[in-house]
Amino acid sequence: MSAEAADREAATSCRPCTPPQTSWFEFLLEEALLETHLRKAAPDPSPVQLIIQFLEQASKPSLNEQNQVQPPPDNKRNRILKLLALKVAAHLKWDLDILEKSLSVPVLNMLLNELLCISKVPPGTKHVDMDLSSLPPTTAMAILLYNRWAIRTIVQSSFPVKLVKPGPPQLNIMTQIQQEKELTENILKVLKEQAADSILVLEAALKLNKDLYVHTIRTLDLLAMEPGMVNGETESSTAGLKISAEEIQCQVCYDLGAVYFQQGSTNSTIYENAKEKFFRTKELISKIASSSLHCTIDEKRLAGYCQACGVLTSSSDSASQQSTPYSQIHSCMKSGSYQELVKIFLEDNLTLSLPIQFRHSVLRELFQKAQQGNDALDEICFKVCACNTVCDVMQGRMIDIQFNQLFLKPNKEKIDFLLEVCSRSIHLEHASESSQRKMAAFLKNLCLGLEDLQLVFMISSHELFITLLKDDERKLLIDQMRKRSPRINLCTKPVTSFYDIPASASVSIGQLEHQLILSMDPWRIRQILIELHGMTSERQFWTVSCKWEVPNVYGNVILGIKDNLTRDLVYILMAKGLHCSAIKDFVHAKQLFAACLELVTEFSPKLRQVMLNEMLLLDIYTHEAGAGVSGERPPSDLISRVRGYLEMRVPDIPLRQVIAEECVAFLLNWRENEYLTMQVPLPLVQTNPYVKLGQLLAATCKELPGPKESRRTAKDLWEVVVQICSVSNQHKRGNDGRVSLIKHRESTLGIMYRSELLSFIKKLREPLVLTTILSLFVKLHNVREDIVNDIAAEHISIWPSSIPNLQSVDFEAVAVTVKELVNYALTINANNHFWLIIQADIYFGDKKNDKMLLFAQLPYPDLHHKRGETDKRQIAIKAIGQTELNASNPEEVLQLAAQRRKKKFLQAMAKLYF
Repeated sequence: MSAEAADREAATSCRPCTPPQTSWFEFLLEEALLETHLRKAAPDPSPVQLIIQFLEQASKPSLNEQNQVQPPPDNKRNRILKLLALKVAAHLKWDLDILEKSLSVPVLNMLLNELLCISKVPPGTKHVDMDLSSLPPTTAMAILLYNRWAIRTIVQSSFPVKLVKPGPPQLNIMTQIQQEKELTENILKVLKEQAADSILVLEAALKLNKDLYVHTIRTLDLLAMEPGMVNGETESSTAGLKISAEEIQCQVCYDLGAVYFQQGSTNSTIYENAKEKFFRTKELISKIASSSLHCTIDEKRLAGYCQACGVLTSSSDSASQQSTPYSQIHSCMKSGSYQELVKIFLEDNLTLSLPIQFRHSVLRELFQKAQQGNDALDEICFKVCACNTVCDVMQGRMIDIQFNQLFLKPNKEKIDFLLEVCSRSIHLEHASESSQRKMAAFLKNLCLGLEDLQLVFMISSHELFITLLKDDERKLLIDQMRKRSPRINLCTKPVTSFYDIPASASVSIGQLEHQLILSMDPWRIRQILIELHGMTSERQFWTVSCKWEVPNVYGNVILGIKDNLTRDLVYILMAKGLHCSAIKDFVHAKQLFAACLELVTEFSPKLRQVMLNEMLLLDIYTHEAGAGVSGERPPSDLISRVRGYLEMRVPDIPLRQVIAEECVAFLLNWRENEYLTMQVPLPLVQTNPYVKLGQLLAATCKELPGPKESRRTAKDLWEVVVQICSVSNQHKRGNDGRVSLIKHRESTLGIMYRSELLSFIKKLREPLVLTTILSLFVKLHNVREDIVNDIAAEHISIWPSSIPNLQSVDFEAVAVTVKELVNYALTINANNHFWLIIQADIYFGDKKNDKMLLFAQLPYPDLHHKRGETDKRQIAIKAIGQTELNASNPEEVLQLAAQRRKKKFLQAMAKLYF
């Protein structure tokens, strides 16, 4: 038997889609176990499981004698594992459909790179630079396989993927998933960068017009032998499994068509290339027919691609194109003929030629355009949605949530159109009993959902309604409508308890999950969760939205709740409440937190205290954003609750640092200095950095102005801030004997990081507190040895005048902090002249200080007069009279003055450096 015949027999003796039945497969597994000392992964592992196991074992890093991680060694064991993985892929005949479905991107990337390596493709060589016609057949085929997979992976990555709902968080699994995700993203980035080269390689393959060969188990064994034993057989044109030129062209055309179609979204002319490739694929499929062993094309998907290309590209048979609903809809969307679009949808409600997925995709596109500012499309969106809804009803599908949203405010025009859609979607003389009952139920439920009896009468008096509902049914419904109280009254009826709300009838899980994401009503959220848990007990509905985030300190407690419904409800109420608080929707946040508090009070004292703490923080935010803006002091009850939180000593209660931070800032802003200085418990000062900082600030402000002997607290505050602004430097001596700086980072010896201190200060509004902390940073800025110009600030004399270790302070960070703080302070009071002087000194230095002082004091020359500061008043008046400051001067005078001022400024700056 010839080598080619032996390969073909081996390849055709086992099919890739069925479990392996031949003895060679069991032998292959046993060989792997013996050669590599692997344990069986499963009692009956599938081929893809073997590939994954072989490659994972071969890619494990090793440790050297110093226990340092090293790349996987190139030893006999790992070479055998990689060869075994290639053999299993050869058993599957290198079918990319099977491999892509079962293997992750990183694993398949590793497998195909091993194929390139064993096929003698030089590493680092660009495939586009290689002449496929001059390469051995198996080498050329390996290059084609890799580049086909590359563009297929790019196309696949552009499709939306439904996320798998995660189970309970497990650190090791989440880390593994995150690592694989990052690795996949890195591989995709490389593939996309090389996409143009891959396309050129495949285009060149279409010009080969010759058969190629793919590696089989036999040729892989030959390659693994010693070089002297191969006798050149793997380099011959008959080694491996033969793939005909037509099969190769068919696969390559299809893959190129898919990538061209994807690129067409940014360049419509490329659709022509896609169309050419897809229609060529159809021709080749009809030519090779059932004789193909290697070529597998999804013909339904191909037909969809061809139809889409026919719509998206111009056709010589324009009359034929315009006759299809797809091309008509595409033309309407492109030209903005939306009324014609509605007409097509109305007609299709009877013919049902458009797939429901296509109908919904058109509606989504209309919604997107409407959201971009085209208000005229709101009516079109409703009309298309109404057509889709009635179509769904007649097909027995659930009503989409979008219809309920668009029908929240019904009016006469909407009812008229909806009745027209219903009438044109059913031929009563030909309709089945089932269709009539579906339409009747829809109209009846429509009436039950309306509050306005006039709108109900429009439906109940319509010919279709009268025909479909019997007299008794109509009378009963109308009586119910007349006796029913207005829904608004029912909604405002007080609810005695959170548990008293009954659950409503079930709808589909997907729709309920969508409602769960949108709803801000705690009672409705509970109803939805009861219905969802009634449908399935296997889901964790707190994972429905990735935007539902709860701090880790709370999440561990909540996820420990044993009852699934209660756990989901507590988590979602808290997550939604925190989100509302973050976006300053305090009304909804309070409703959600109140419902959560009522719920957890029944079973968890720990979570009850958590909710009380979060409601305290919410009340602080509410007051500071409301009455506090106008200077109204907070109620005494709120101040007492803030003090109570700081003094709380309940064990094992999860606490968020931000609550203590906001409480301390709240007390400083409302001048509760006496409490912070004298009454805060000492253990709290020692354990909470924000309380310690607040106490030092309060004590320093309390002593201002005072004698130097009583400024011990100012010195303590100074030392705390200096420590926060210190840095850690590490040095290394090089081979040349020089010492170089290798690390420069924030010190961990301070009670908090500089960024945290800055964030805390930006919560303060009390002018004295801001002035105090500003003057401290200004003084810290001025003690620098190489400072050119000092910055002036109020109360600067209370701070120490030197630092023992100047090199430990990050003065660049201090300078940046001073700028940020003075800019923030001026947002609180833009007319504070002490802060304006600081800003002037920062940006213009001593040489301009007198003039900038004048700029800062221009609004206040009647002020100097009242204080008896005659000299300063005269300087201010003189400044107002200067040419460059008098806005009444002609334009050319002002321009000349501005040029002169810029020239002087640049000269002053130049003197500082030259």
